Amino acid sequence: MRAVIFILILVILVIIAGVSTGFLNINQIRGAKAPEVTATRNGISAKGGQAPAFDVETGSVKVGTKETSVKVPTLEVQKAGGNQAAAAGNAQ
Repeated sequence: MRAVIFILILVILVIIAGVSTGFLNINQIRGAKAPEVTATRNGISAKGGQAPAFDVETGSVKVGTKETSVKVPTLEVQKAGGNQAAAAGNAQ
């Protein structure tokens, strides 16, 4: 249950970020109408109604490659020489 709530919160935050940055533009182009509900002795019936319609425009992301030069540092490894400290021992 916690995972579902976390995912819903994450989706809402992504939508808010998309709208605030202009990457996502949502416009309602048709309003919603509730159906007419009537109750009779035979039961309940509903007529009409309309779901809302939305026009969603999203930004585009272009992904490509380009060649470039990158300086890579060099690494030199030297063997241990005479400048190493003498190994500490238990000499008595």
